[in-house]
This record gives sequence, C-alpha cells and structure tokens, in this order.
Amino acid sequence: MHQQVLTTCKRVVVKIGSSLVASSTGGLRLDRISRLADEFGELQTKNRQLVLVSSGAIVAGISHLGLKTYPQEVPLQQAAAAVGQSRLVRAYETAFEASGHKVAQILLTHQDLADRRRFLNARHTLTTLLQLGVIPIINENDTVAVDEIRFGDNDTLAGQIAHLVDADLLVILSDVNGLYEADPHLNPSAQLIPLVSSITKHIESLAGASRTQASRGGMVTKILAAKQAGRFGVPMLLLNGETPNALGQALEGNPSGTFFASNQSSLTNRKQWIAFTLRPKGEIMLDEGAVAALVMRGKSLLASGILNVNGTFLPGDPVSCTTKEGVAFAQGLTNYSAETLQRIKGKQTSEIQQLLGALEYEEVIHRDNLALTP
Repeated sequence: MHQQVLTTCKRVVVKIGSSLVASSTGGLRLDRISRLADEFGELQTKNRQLVLVSSGAIVAGISHLGLKTYPQEVPLQQAAAAVGQSRLVRAYETAFEASGHKVAQILLTHQDLADRRRFLNARHTLTTLLQLGVIPIINENDTVAVDEIRFGDNDTLAGQIAHLVDADLLVILSDVNGLYEADPHLNPSAQLIPLVSSITKHIESLAGASRTQASRGGMVTKILAAKQAGRFGVPMLLLNGETPNALGQALEGNPSGTFFASNQSSLTNRKQWIAFTLRPKGEIMLDEGAVAALVMRGKSLLASGILNVNGTFLPGDPVSCTTKEGVAFAQGLTNYSAETLQRIKGKQTSEIQQLLGALEYEEVIHRDNLALTP
C-alpha cells in the first residue's frame, strides 16, 4: 500500500536536516549539497514537484563567523542565521543551476501561517513557483523569529508546509536510518521499524531527545511532524539523507527508512488550518450537552453550554474547546472575548441580550469556524 503512495505521489515536501548540509566546524558541505541537488533535479525531470525545507543556516553562520560553540543567546543565533542563510541559499542555487534548475528562497514564521490572508498568499506563491518549474527552498525566518512566532524546528515547519501546498508526501532526510525499536546508539541490535500505521503512545515513547544543539528536536519532532502531517492526510517517510539516492529509490517503490501512514482527513482546508495551524489563546470548558451538540450534531457553540473560561483572548482568536474532564476535542474562532464570555457563560440568549444590551452574535463559535480535533 505505501509503495503505491510513494510511486504515484507528485508533490513532495522534503525537509533536509542541518547535519546533512553544514557543520559548525567545516561550514557548508558543498559536496553533499551538490549531490542532493543532482538527485532532486533528476526527480524534478520525472514530473515530481519538490518543495524543500532546509535547515543549516545557523550552523553555516557559526562556521563563517568563527564562533567556537553553538550560541545560547537568541540574538547571536539570529545573527548566525542572517550570515548563514544567504550562504546556504547561494550554495543551493549554484548546485541546482549546474543541472539547469531554478530555485526560490522563502522565509516564514508561524505568524505568516496563523494569519489566514498571509497563509493563502504564501500558498498562491508556492503553487505558482511549482507551476513554473521552480524549486522553493523554505526555512524558518530565524533572524526575526521569537518564541511567540517561531515554529520551533524545521520538522514542525515541514509538517505545516505539507498542508500549505497540499503535498502528497512529506519526506524528512536526516542522519538516521529511521525509527528504531530502541536507540541504536545505545543498543546496536535494535531493529528498524519500516512501517508505522498509527502513532500510538508506544511509538511516541521510542523517540529520544536530540543529541546535538544544532538539531532542535531529534526524533521527538520527527514523530510530531508525522503526526501533524497525518492529520492533514499527508503520509511521511523518514530517510537517511547520507545514503546516496535514498529518496529516488524510495519513489521508485524501493523504500528504506520508516514510513508513517496518514489519516484521511474529512476536514476542509480552512478547518484543517483552524484545527492544526492556529495556536489556541484560551480554553472554553463545556458541559456534556454542548459537547454532544458539537460532536454528534455538528451544531454551533452557544454560551449556555459553557462551564468555564480560561486565558486572555479577543473576538476572532482561536480557542480550544474541552470537556469538563479537561479533554480538548475541538478548536474554533470565538466571536467574543474572554472577558465577555466570563459574563455570559451558562446564560440563555434572552439573558445575554439583557446583560450586554445588544446581541451581536447568537453563537460563541459558529460551526463554520469550528473544527473537531482527534
């Protein structure tokens, strides 16, 4: 089944790990970049559309600036990214032009995708580039990103890009062969897991923390990326990018690594954006009747079903809906601020009108702005 997915997929998002293209001591690995460009260019000529998400800017900047260690201070990391990003993209451009392919650089923060208009603008730009045969090279905008707006790592960014461009497949090229039953560095006899049908608690427990500062997440973020992409209906393949032509072989039906199957999402693109791209700014706890109305009958959320309100948010902000046990089951865009909801929670429509003097919205969250989450 997954071999068929690999051989028939057309639009592929490929995330390239830092260690594949740069080192803090030796700078950019131009031979590796050249090899990858040749392989990707060959796939492009076989009617595949590639979108690259490449790490390596900070590491390349560290080498060029002559820093002795990976910087701990965010401004120094951003400075290294500013120096390294231009060198990284120039290396890609030179490598791809050698085989007659054009590339484009796109830098994003989470805020770019959290804003619906900017999300659609980025989507249209990337779609146009792909139609023109250009290979987009995307990275997080580390120079300006701070904790509130950053993706956190390029694995997470790649999962979001897979949704942004409606990819058929997400590929993460790393320096590991795939997901193992145990850490192969500690247990050399550990067995590779070739197929993950669903990401269970056991699968999540197999991930360990990153072993290097240059890699922000290690296997943890790769599994989270697979989980995220799977919600969008996009499967993921984790491959060792140090193996020549690993991706080309996989797309011909001879995969190595670990393949993560996807869920078939019934949500529209906009509701996927609400559910999985936006970060909730608050939480609304609902009674059993309201939960059933949203989950079973596809209704809008009314104030009468709200038990409690947490967080600080304004009209239009994303909020999480939870059961009275605290289990999050939906996310939506609220019509009211947290302050107003504290006043009207549990109230009937007639009572709300008396409290507020006017009833701008009958629904706290309209069903068109509400998405159920796993």
